[in-house]
Amino acid sequence: MDRKQVHVACLSALAIIAVFAVLKESKDVFAPVVSALMLGIVLTPLSDLMDGWRVPPAVSALLSVLLALSSILILLVLIEPYVTQAINRAPIIWYELRGTVDELKAMLRGLEKMSEDVAEAIEPSSGNGASGASTDNKTTESVSLPSVTDALFYAPQFAAQFMIFTGTLYFFLLTRNAIYTWLETQFETLGEVQLRHAAQQVSRYVLTISGINLGLGCSVAIAMFALGMPTPVFWGVLAFVLNYIVYLGPIALIATLLVTGIVVFDGPASFVPALVYFMMNATEAQFVTPALVGRTLSVNPLLVFLSLVFWLWLWGPIGGIIAIPILIWSLAVFKGMQGQAISLGTPGRL
Repeated sequence: MDRKQVHVACLSALAIIAVFAVLKESKDVFAPVVSALMLGIVLTPLSDLMDGWRVPPAVSALLSVLLALSSILILLVLIEPYVTQAINRAPIIWYELRGTVDELKAMLRGLEKMSEDVAEAIEPSSGNGASGASTDNKTTESVSLPSVTDALFYAPQFAAQFMIFTGTLYFFLLTRNAIYTWLETQFETLGEVQLRHAAQQVSRYVLTISGINLGLGCSVAIAMFALGMPTPVFWGVLAFVLNYIVYLGPIALIATLLVTGIVVFDGPASFVPALVYFMMNATEAQFVTPALVGRTLSVNPLLVFLSLVFWLWLWGPIGGIIAIPILIWSLAVFKGMQGQAISLGTPGRL
């Protein structure tokens, strides 16, 4: 590699780092923009269908945006009572969990005292040391819940991001054909056919996974109701949402179910909710998703994990949700530019 190539490589690396730094520091702007573009790609087949019905582009884009926003709004309205109930129960759960932790700490202190007594009996020490001087400082902690002031503080920021998201989604759907044509003129190996095929791949994946997650969420809600867990619908909603964040989402839900199970139940029954969800998620990952998604949309698990980690680091939960669609779209476009058949694989679950 000559000096010129080294300079080009260094400049490219610095440019990539600069881009990522800007994306991270400006996530309030770029996160809703990229999310809207991904949702627009998912809705592209619907807009194409309306174009086939000779619906005017402005009306087609508006109907697609209204459909997407109404679906999100309906989901929020349905889960709001259960989220509010869970938030109201949080202090009680936290108090009971602290009691369980205190009992475990007392048991550990008893084992430590027993070992010290055995050691003292075997080899007497010259003094009591600091072991007898330690005292328990118990402090009362409470769960800090969002106040009205916090809500008012974040309201303008949320409204701005919502406007950015909605505007980007509408204008992308309105001008998507012009965008595809412009990209085709700028890149010789990237044509409108490849872009539309990549959009179809992402749309197929998101819609299929959404159906799978909905079935899993309903099954989890029924299972939690049968086990006697509080707010079973809330657990079903969590299973539905967190399953979009592959690997880490199910792990987070298992940990939450484990903690809640310890608080609600006694003995071995405390581990049953987490175990039941683990078995249901494993069944979905190993049998349901591969059968419905198929090999044409499978992705190397290492790429899935690295993409998930990167986007979670960059934009948090929003990045975790859009990580896999971005990965599938990027791989589909790359395969199309290389003239290869798309065979990407199945993102695995837990």
